[in-house]
Amino acid sequence: MEHGGIEESVRLVSSESRWVDASEVDSESPQLSLFEEDDIMEGHGSIRRRLVKKPKRVDSLDVEAMSIANSDGHHLKDVSVWGTLAIAFHTLGVVYGDLGTSPLYVFADVFSKVPIKSDVDVLGALSLVMYTIALLPFAKYVFIVLKANDNGEGGTFALYSLICRYAKVNLLPNQQPADEHISSFKLKLPTPELERALKIKECLERRSSMKTLLLLLVLMGTSMIIGDGILTPAMSVMSAVSGLQGEISGFDANAVVILSIVLLIGLFSIQRLGTGKVGFMFSPILALWFFCIGSIGLYNIVKYDITVLKAFNPVYIYYFFKRNSEKAWSALGGCVLCITGSEAMFADLGHFSVISIQIAFTCVVFPCLLLAYMGQAAYLMKFPTSAERIFYDSVPDVLFWPIFVIATLAAMIASQAMISATFSCIKQSMALGCFPRMKIIHTSKKFMGQIYIPVINWFLMVMCIVVVATFRSTTDIANAYGIAEVGVMMVSTTLVTLVMLLIWKINLFLALCFPLVFGSIELIYLSAVLTKIVEGGWLPLVFASCFLCLMYIWNYGSVLKYQSEVREKISMDFLLELGSTLGTVRVPGIGLLYNELVRGIPSVFGQFLVDLPAIHSTIVFVCIKYVPVPVVPQEERFLFRRLCPKDYHMFRCVARYGYKDVRKEDHNNFEQLLIESLQKFLRREAQDLALENSLIETEFDNVSERSRDSGILGSDVEELQIPLMQDQRTEGETSSSGETAIMLPSSIMSSDEDPSLEYELSALREAMDSGFTYLLGHGDVRAKKESWFLKKLVINYFYAFLRRNCRAGAANMSVPHMNIMQVRMTYMV
Repeated sequence: MEHGGIEESVRLVSSESRWVDASEVDSESPQLSLFEEDDIMEGHGSIRRRLVKKPKRVDSLDVEAMSIANSDGHHLKDVSVWGTLAIAFHTLGVVYGDLGTSPLYVFADVFSKVPIKSDVDVLGALSLVMYTIALLPFAKYVFIVLKANDNGEGGTFALYSLICRYAKVNLLPNQQPADEHISSFKLKLPTPELERALKIKECLERRSSMKTLLLLLVLMGTSMIIGDGILTPAMSVMSAVSGLQGEISGFDANAVVILSIVLLIGLFSIQRLGTGKVGFMFSPILALWFFCIGSIGLYNIVKYDITVLKAFNPVYIYYFFKRNSEKAWSALGGCVLCITGSEAMFADLGHFSVISIQIAFTCVVFPCLLLAYMGQAAYLMKFPTSAERIFYDSVPDVLFWPIFVIATLAAMIASQAMISATFSCIKQSMALGCFPRMKIIHTSKKFMGQIYIPVINWFLMVMCIVVVATFRSTTDIANAYGIAEVGVMMVSTTLVTLVMLLIWKINLFLALCFPLVFGSIELIYLSAVLTKIVEGGWLPLVFASCFLCLMYIWNYGSVLKYQSEVREKISMDFLLELGSTLGTVRVPGIGLLYNELVRGIPSVFGQFLVDLPAIHSTIVFVCIKYVPVPVVPQEERFLFRRLCPKDYHMFRCVARYGYKDVRKEDHNNFEQLLIESLQKFLRREAQDLALENSLIETEFDNVSERSRDSGILGSDVEELQIPLMQDQRTEGETSSSGETAIMLPSSIMSSDEDPSLEYELSALREAMDSGFTYLLGHGDVRAKKESWFLKKLVINYFYAFLRRNCRAGAANMSVPHMNIMQVRMTYMV
C-alpha cells in the first residue's frame, strides 16, 4: 500500500508542466531542492529522499546570459594576425566613412563664425579639433564604449538589453511573472557585498519613473541616430559637390543643390542591392581617401608652415577663446563636426570585432585625420582668405579632379554607412516592440545585420531632398548636424555609466570620472550647438521628437494590449470542465494559435471555440518572443510545455528570436522544426517520468531491505546513495558486498517502448498529415470611456492608425493565406 502511495506521489510530481528546448526539461514551477524531507512510511519516521538530478542544461535564461553553446557563432572572428588585419581594413569602408569625410567641411564651418586675424586663431582651432578627436572618438569610444557591447552587438538598444538582464527595468510588453523564464532579468545578480550595485538595481526596479526615463533615453538616442541618417547624406554629398563652385564657372548654389539631389536619388536607389554587393568596393576607396588626405596634409605641412605642430600644446585653446570669446563659443558648433560618425563605431560593431575597430582607428584613421587637419591649418596660415573652400584649395591643382572624384565617392560611402545604421536601429527597435512592424529585406546571407527597409529608405530619401532644397547651404545643415551627433553621444555616456556601476562594478571614482570628463565635454558642445536652434538646429530636434513620439506611442499601446490579454485569459479550470473534447468536435489536424502569453490560455481561443463547429485534434499555442540577445540558435529555438492532461493534446510553444535573427522564414521549415522539437519533448517527458518512477521504487526497496537488515527505524536511517546515470559506489563498498548501487535498467530510457508515448506520437503524426492551420486573433485596442482625453486620443487614433498601417503579423510569417483563420477581438484598456 505504501509503495503504491509513493508511486502515485511521484506521478504527481512528474506530471507537472515542463519547458523543454528539444533536449532538456525545465520545470515551470519552482525547482525542487536536491534533498527533500518526505514521509514515505508511517511509523518509519522521515528520510531524506534524493530526487533525480537533471543534467546541466541550456535554457532560456542562459540564452539571454549568452552563455549558451555556440552563442558566439555568428560573431566568430579570425583570430590570426592577418585575419584581424583584414577585418580592420574592411572596417574602413563601413565604420569610418562619416568620420573620415569630416575634413571636407569642419574648418569651413569653424572659420565662418571666427574670422582669421592671426596665427593664434588657426592654431587654437586646430588644437581644439585635435583634442576633440583624441578625447571623444579615440579615448571614449575606442577604448571604453566598445567594451560595453552586448555579445558583440553595439548601439543604444544593445546597451538597454544588457542593462535589462541585470535589473528588472524592462518596459517592453513582456511583464508577466512567468516571462522571467523566457526573458530573465535576474541572471548573475550582484553579490550581497557589492552594496552599491544592489542599491542602484533596487532603485531602478522600485521606481517606475526611473524605468520610464531609461526607456525614453534609449528611444531618444535611437531617434537621434535616425536623424543622423537624414542629415549625413545631405551634409556629406553637398560638401563634396560644393568643390565645383570655384572650379567651374557658372556652377552656382542652384547647380550644387540640383547635382546633390541627383546623387542622393542614385544613392538611395541602390540601397535595395544591399551593402553586401558593393561593400567589397568600399574599403579600398576609403583606404585611398585616407591615404590621400594624409599625404596632402603632410605635403602642406612641409610646404607652407611646419609651425602648426605647436597646436599640440593645448594652451592655444585658451588663447583661442580669450581672443574670440562669444565667437569662439559659436565656433564649437563647427568643431563638433570633426567627430560626426563616431557613434557608427559602436552601432556597426556587430559586423566586426572590437580589436579590428581599434586597430583601424589607431593605425589609419586617427593619424590621417590629424595630418589632414594640420595640413589645412598650415595652408590657412599662409592663405587665411581660403577658409570657405579650404579643403579643395589646399589640394594641389594637378590632383583636384582625382581628389574630387574620390571625395564624392567617399561622401556617398559615408552616407551609406549611416543609412545602414538607421536600418539596423529600426530593426532592433521593431524586434523589441518599440516600432511598428515593417517589411525587412535581408540583403546578405553572410552578415545578418545587412538589411534593407523599403519604407524607411524612401522616407530618408525624401527628407534628404527636402533638407538640401530647403537649406541650400552646408553651413545651415552643419548647425543641425551637430545637435544630432552630440545628443547620441550623451545618451551613450549615460548608459555606459550605468553599465559601469551596475554590471562592471568598477571603482566608484573611476566610474564617475567617465561622465565627469566626457559628459562635461559633450555638455559644452551641446550648449554651443543649442545656440544654433534658430539657424537650423531645430531640424534634428523635430525629427527626434517625431520618432520618439511614434516609438513611445507604439510601446505604450502594445504594453496596454498585452496587459489586457493577460487579464482576460481563460482559466485552466474552465478547460478542465469542458473535457478533452473542449465542448466541441476534435478533428485531425494541428492548429497553431499565435498569441503573446507564456502562461494561461488567451481569450481569443475561447472565441475560436464559440465561432468554429470543430477544433483541431492537436492545439499548439505559439508565442513569439524576442529575447534581448542578438541570435538564438535554431536547436534552441523552441520551448514546450504541456497544457491540461494528455488526452487534450494541447501544448504551449515559445519560439525565441534574437533582435538580429531572420524572422521571415519558410513556413514549411518552421512547421518541420516545431514538430521535431515537440516529438523530442514528448520522448524526454516519458523518459523523465520513467526515470523518476524507477528511482523512487529502487529507493523504497533499498530502504525497506536495509531497515529489515539493520533493525533500525526512524531518523537513524542513513542517507541513500542512489546512482543517477552511471555506476556509483560509496566509499569502502565492493562489487560483491550486495550493497552496491543498482544500475538503472536500460529499458527505462527506451521511450519508444512506452505504449502511451507511441500512441501520442502516432496521433501527432496523423494530425501532421492532415495539415497545419494558423489561428490568428486580430485585437483592436480602445480606451475606456472613463479614460483621460489624452489617453483616448493616443489609443483610439494614433495607436490605432499605426496598427492599421503597419505590416500584419501573418505577412511576417510567410504563411499561405489559405491556411489562416482569423477572429477579431476588442480590448478595452
